[in-house]
Amino acid sequence: MPGKITESRNLQFTTTDQELFSRGEHDTLYRKLGAHLTVQNGQEGAMFAVWAPHAQKVHVTGSFNEWSTERHAMRRMNPAGIWQLFIPGVCPGDSYQFLVTAPDGRILKKSDPFAMQAQLRPRTASVVTKQEAYPWSDQEWIKKRETQNIQKEPLAIYECHIGSWKRNDDPGNSFYDYRTFADEIAAYVKKMHYTHVELMGIAEHPLDESWGYQVTGYYAPTSRYGTPEDFKYLVNTLHENGIGVILDWVPAHFPKDAHGLADFDGLPLFEHPNPKRSEHPHWGTRMFYYDMHEIQSFMLANALYWIREFHVDGLRVDAVASMLYLDFGKESGSWLPNADGGNQNPAAALFLQKVNAQVKKQFPGVWMIAEDSSLWPQVTALQEEGGLGFLGKWNLGWMHDFCAYMGKDQQSRRKDHYDLTFAMSYHEKEHYILPLSHDEVVHGKGSMLRKMEGCRVDQYANLRLGYTYLFGHSGKKLLFMGQDFAQEREWSPDRPLDWELLENEYHKGIQEYVKELLALYGSHPCLYRIDKGWDGFFWVNADDTQRGTYSFIRTAQDGSKKLLFILNMSSEEIKDYAVGVPENRRYALYLNSQEKRFGGSGAAVSDQMPHKKACDGFPYRLEFALPAYAALVFGF
Repeated sequence: MPGKITESRNLQFTTTDQELFSRGEHDTLYRKLGAHLTVQNGQEGAMFAVWAPHAQKVHVTGSFNEWSTERHAMRRMNPAGIWQLFIPGVCPGDSYQFLVTAPDGRILKKSDPFAMQAQLRPRTASVVTKQEAYPWSDQEWIKKRETQNIQKEPLAIYECHIGSWKRNDDPGNSFYDYRTFADEIAAYVKKMHYTHVELMGIAEHPLDESWGYQVTGYYAPTSRYGTPEDFKYLVNTLHENGIGVILDWVPAHFPKDAHGLADFDGLPLFEHPNPKRSEHPHWGTRMFYYDMHEIQSFMLANALYWIREFHVDGLRVDAVASMLYLDFGKESGSWLPNADGGNQNPAAALFLQKVNAQVKKQFPGVWMIAEDSSLWPQVTALQEEGGLGFLGKWNLGWMHDFCAYMGKDQQSRRKDHYDLTFAMSYHEKEHYILPLSHDEVVHGKGSMLRKMEGCRVDQYANLRLGYTYLFGHSGKKLLFMGQDFAQEREWSPDRPLDWELLENEYHKGIQEYVKELLALYGSHPCLYRIDKGWDGFFWVNADDTQRGTYSFIRTAQDGSKKLLFILNMSSEEIKDYAVGVPENRRYALYLNSQEKRFGGSGAAVSDQMPHKKACDGFPYRLEFALPAYAALVFGF
């Protein structure tokens, strides 16, 4: 095997390790548990360590001992249930599992919870990896990240599923590998002016159809796309191109696969012993038992592992509501209340606070984002203010109202006019991210294009109009792959996106329009500097229910250019349209969604000079013909 294994740091699980582990504070636990190549008494091999407190015995079986069930018995090192064994002759690339003898005598074949690589599914063994220093070249990126107030910087996320972004023609494995994907995604995202890529399903998972949200290998980048070193290449390449990397992280639940965490040592260990706390009926999974400090250490170390070892710039924490509420998705009588008889899970809340505090302390500038559908207060407030300490929260209420409104006919839009403005009534409560994610274009929900109202041409016009509202509205931005060129079919993880649609002028026009919106967003501080509070956003007219128009202004309050957004959600042109403006100066037209180059009707609008006549509570007004289904953006 290439490279000599050198004597490593002390791999014994010390008293200090045990204290940190039992307090829920061991944030480098993966450096002691798992399989680590080392030298003992002059012999090269690997130190294996696993936590299995209920086990009678634990053996290591693997390719290095012909999968023997008896040859390598581990030693229990302490009362906490850490089992450890050095095996000489183990090499990088060797596969292995733990044979755990349960209290009732059953022998369970388990993958390593701390494995940093796994076999390609359907095989389930762990793989010994050589943890060499990677030649990172992103030092300037990391230094800049550490000094930024990222909540005041642009965040435009391209959410992506590697396995269905593009595919190759290899019948054995049609997935792009991390390196091929890296070079192509970096070029695409940079061209489109996104700031970050959010990657679905990176931690190892057995079933493709779970999209990576049922994890069996929390420390292993999935082998579907290559090795851990290949994944580091992906992150490094994106950083070299000025693009951040956010991972979906799943600390709420895990699957029941026999080789995974469920009943790991023959009894519930990572999960609560009471099924009313451990079972999650929505997903057929087990819930992590955050009352146990050892579980907190396992997941705290995991969050920091991805940031520390792979340089990722953020974690989007999945299913936060299911962690915070004991009755989430459960029928009456099927859940266990807390000590006060309520439905909140204080242990999970404290764990989230702990993770967010440690990420902020050790890695300033890293995004911690909550995918939370609940009304839990102060999700993005500081811990010292009683908050959970996230930096951003998905605004799923905005998403729901937006998608519902954009699919309505003209009469219904008039009746439900304020559905589109409602999110601004509570936008001061949190630091929000506006997500049009994968969840909105799957399971029969249809693509974003097919959600739009009207005939085919009107659907494209509505999509451009809706995207303009997304980028003008307070909050950071997220689009799922394919949405930026109006993917026709809803998303399926079993096939690549329909990139051939870009040969059509309407789809190419949508892509070009989103590219311009992204460029506008990233180059105008008024669109990202103040996302929480009314200093950065004010309505010009939110009450034009009969004609279906909306107008608002974004400002950064720093003397930089302001932007006026005008949206006509109606299929009718308004020939005598007037909108109030605050200043007597030229209003330069930056974007017109109905331009021909975007696939629009070609209805022309030009720069505007105001008239000194009050309108919408302002001293001046602009007067012009407002095209049907048009979004206009003026700078002043």
